Amino acid sequence: MKRRILICFLFLFLILEFPATVQAAQKERPPVDAREVILGHLKDSYHWHFFDIGERHISLPLPVIVHSKERGWFVFLSSRLEESGMYKGFSIAEEGRSAGKIVEKDGSGNQTRPFDISITKNVVSLFFTCILLIFLVLNLAKWYRKREEEGDPDAVPSGLNGIIEWVTMSIYEGVIIKCVGKDHKRYAPYLLTAFFFIFLTNLLGLVPIFPAGANLTGNIAITMSLALCTMIAINIFGNKEYWKEILWPDVPIFMKAPIPIMQIIEFFGILTKPMALMIRLFANIFAGHIIILALTSLVFLTVAKGTAINASMSAVSVLFSVFMMVLELLVAFIQAYVFTMLSSIFIGLSRKEPHKTAIPAGDIKINKK
Repeated sequence: MKRRILICFLFLFLILEFPATVQAAQKERPPVDAREVILGHLKDSYHWHFFDIGERHISLPLPVIVHSKERGWFVFLSSRLEESGMYKGFSIAEEGRSAGKIVEKDGSGNQTRPFDISITKNVVSLFFTCILLIFLVLNLAKWYRKREEEGDPDAVPSGLNGIIEWVTMSIYEGVIIKCVGKDHKRYAPYLLTAFFFIFLTNLLGLVPIFPAGANLTGNIAITMSLALCTMIAINIFGNKEYWKEILWPDVPIFMKAPIPIMQIIEFFGILTKPMALMIRLFANIFAGHIIILALTSLVFLTVAKGTAINASMSAVSVLFSVFMMVLELLVAFIQAYVFTMLSSIFIGLSRKEPHKTAIPAGDIKINKK
């Protein structure tokens, strides 16, 4: 009984005293800038930040590869810029359109951006995701090759290989075959790769441990690249019937000549399809990360409001953050599924079959015995 009472007192002490300690420490430090913390996580960077020890930032410096129009190529680690703020005439802009990017001063003293192909945080995450995806696929292929060598066609993969096979067959049979049509085998490799890349990237973005945790699909450059791949698959490999529907659709003549009204509308349709894929994926993942980070920031933003408010809001923050993390796991799959499904539908529409001409009633012959 005494032990239980002691535990209760210790628990109450932690609840009441810990926020007060944090509040006292907060008075000595500048207030937390939630906007800077949230945007700092969502933006790309030239280093991978882990944690802070006092005033010291523990991070992994990444290679900077830039080309100056006047001085040529430069390769160095991003830690050079963090130590002195400037290295060999290069620095990271703090404001303006180039904020967070490497800039230099030209001969006239103007601030310009060099040609930048640095290995940034998002690039590292992209490489890691691709290597992990290749490993998972090759591991499953190795299992199938081993099954053929052993001569056991009825064997079924288990564990992670079994999950990957089940998801692959579900997407292939339930989405690709039904939406693309008879040419599904031609597009299945790209569509399956896009699905697993997006799904794996979304999952890794929720894990705050290196080398995961980057906001990859919340970067519009990544989603734009995926959308452009779908746009190429639609328009470059579209058949004659697809282009006939765009250039000379089956509508009254006054709607397509002499003023090409329908052609203009169809042309905008070519652009809006990949834009819908790009914006949908980017906006959903970007918004999910913002919500989770904003809920986490409540713990630090309410310190100055007092112990009771801080303790209650901390509990609310933890509960809602856990709920949002679980919801984001579902969103990670849904967004990969929706991107693959819409891409399959758009590709299927570009592989239209010629319209069959109806047979006039007078040409139908009925054989009577």
